[in-house]
Amino acid sequence: MSIAETKNDCKREIEVMVPAEEVARKTEAIVAKFQKLARIPGFRKGHVPATVIRQRFSEDIKSEVVEALVPQHFRKETERQGLYPVSQPQVSDLHIHDGEPLRFKASFEVMPEIPVDGYKELRAEHPAIVVTDEEVNQAVEDIRQQHATYTPIEGRALAEGEFAQVSLEGKSKELKAEPIKMDEILVEIGGKNTLPEFTENLRGASAGDEKTFDVKYADDYSDKRLAGTTFIYSVKVQALKQKTLPELNDDFAKELGNDFQTIDQIKQRIREQMETEKRLAVEREGKEKLMADLVQRNEFKVPEALVERQVDLRLERGLRALAAQGMKPEDMKGMDFNRLRAGQREGAEQEVKSSLLLERIAELEKLEVSDEEMEREIESISKQTKQTSEAVRARLTEDGALDRIRHRIRNEKALEFLYRQSA
Repeated sequence: MSIAETKNDCKREIEVMVPAEEVARKTEAIVAKFQKLARIPGFRKGHVPATVIRQRFSEDIKSEVVEALVPQHFRKETERQGLYPVSQPQVSDLHIHDGEPLRFKASFEVMPEIPVDGYKELRAEHPAIVVTDEEVNQAVEDIRQQHATYTPIEGRALAEGEFAQVSLEGKSKELKAEPIKMDEILVEIGGKNTLPEFTENLRGASAGDEKTFDVKYADDYSDKRLAGTTFIYSVKVQALKQKTLPELNDDFAKELGNDFQTIDQIKQRIREQMETEKRLAVEREGKEKLMADLVQRNEFKVPEALVERQVDLRLERGLRALAAQGMKPEDMKGMDFNRLRAGQREGAEQEVKSSLLLERIAELEKLEVSDEEMEREIESISKQTKQTSEAVRARLTEDGALDRIRHRIRNEKALEFLYRQSA
């Protein structure tokens, strides 16, 4: 006899009993296996009496009986009660004695009832997408700047708006850090991105000059590694350069390629790209607001196991990003992972709630993912990884990732449904 013991939010505890007859059969089978394999002095292999096996390997036999019967009967009992665990069971009060039923309790988590009240009443801004001529012209100017050429200055000193080609070395006065070393970099005198100390010390310089000066980085400097520190720089001026910009004409357009023939064609392409970027940004902001409102309207407990998995995913993404930025594995080992996990928890819980709500909306609105949509996703992955579609499909099938991809696309469709009906 098996009964549900507790029912509290996502947590369940059941008591399971395995009949003594089944325990005895499983025990006999395991004893027989041990008889075939056991090597005991005084007995030929395969001819050790069962009584000796039971005495010598009593605890091992019990362990194998438990490993065989507990998962099997836990699964059977949850299915019988219509429970669908989303976490591994925690087994307690295990009772196993010769001639008696095997009894145990199992605590686990299940998916909660998920309310989705008022999702059709949610509203988000759908502003008109406008790209001004000024924005387009600035983008064209940025492209022009990228195609500038730099020619040597001879016979005079460096002036405002011109460039010093330098090599430099910077050492922190406070930190024991590796020196900053750079070669053949261009420093614009008076440039908006040039540190004032570089402008002051290099204005009027000539090729061959060497300068040494301090740079005090502001406390809010964009590079947090430098913020609030003072560096002493040794700079050697290698050459003086002036920038020449190409004329904005159809010849410049043709040089850019992509079948451009005129500047107007470039402007039109830029306008279309900017409109797309703005539309995506507006949609992203609108969808984020909708999800925040949806979660706020529908409070419910989420299984701890799902939150922990999401924390793992967020940490994994963060560590991959740090590795891509050059952080070494040994530096990562020194990080406070307990603090990092705690910092990810709130965001992870919101993501789990959002996913469960979207899944429920997809059910209510009968949103499904077609085979054609799955094929397009596989084709996209194929192009990104430069593998054949067949190889990608085989790998995803082996990894069990196809269902996850289908689930993600379905949730994306549910979010798109929310956004379109929110106008």
